[in-house]
Amino acid sequence: MTTPTPPDDSWSPVEDQGFIHHVGPIYVRETGDGPPWIGFRAADHHKNLNGVVQGGMLMTLADRGMGRVARMRHGGNPVATVSFSYDFLGAARIGRFIDLRPTVTKETGGLVFMQGEIFADGDMIGRAHGVWKKLKRKPV
Repeated sequence: MTTPTPPDDSWSPVEDQGFIHHVGPIYVRETGDGPPWIGFRAADHHKNLNGVVQGGMLMTLADRGMGRVARMRHGGNPVATVSFSYDFLGAARIGRFIDLRPTVTKETGGLVFMQGEIFADGDMIGRAHGVWKKLKRKPV
């Protein structure tokens, strides 16, 4: 079995031995002045009974990608998802590269509000919205 690859060398692998290790690989792309994008190449282990990418995988990508940005905004300190929603606008076929492009819409002393657009080879297939709590320490 070959490892699914990103579209070009501007993407680097995300090291994560937790949940993402089981559903990945996931890649990150720095964008310069904006939040980094994350993405994955849709493989057979991502498909649902209809033969397209499982919706939960798209939601995982959005939650993880926006959570990474919230953590960055909190100086690398822990954050936790407070609320999250996902709008399914289209399906993603196996073989396509799926990426999240997040935007911080508001930030307070304790919260980060974000939205993200999810693309499959450049076609928008979803939108996500969420709020992340800046934590003082990791949850036990």
